[in-house]
Amino acid sequence: MIEVVTVSTEQELADAYAVRLQVFVDEQGVPEEIEIDELDEVADHFLGRVDDKPAGAARLLVRDGVGVLGRLAVLAETRGTGLGAALVRAIEERARARGLAAIELHSQTHAVGFYEKLGYRTFGEIGMDAGIPHIWMRRSLTE
Repeated sequence: MIEVVTVSTEQELADAYAVRLQVFVDEQGVPEEIEIDELDEVADHFLGRVDDKPAGAARLLVRDGVGVLGRLAVLAETRGTGLGAALVRAIEERARARGLAAIELHSQTHAVGFYEKLGYRTFGEIGMDAGIPHIWMRRSLTE
């Protein structure tokens, strides 16, 4: 069973950070000191569970009136279950509730197809972030 919750306890936040560290630091080699950053203090955090076990995480920031989806991570063994899409939809729902008209995200280029299936479109140029190629994507929440 897939469940996504808005983080509301210290344990849920610790679980979300643990997922992010496993995916980004351990699996992808992102330096830990840039994975958990000062923006985490002002973000809305989301935790995804599969069969009651922490398996996904993401965060929502607000910048210039636009939601910024970030740090979407799903453990390797639960990819393909729909958890990533459920996390994106939960963030979109929160962004709508906050009156935001769009969501942007800085996607790793290998994940562009995943986000395109969810209605996101690329813009700008490919650039490097933590040594990984990324491109900006955007989806209107009012269409």
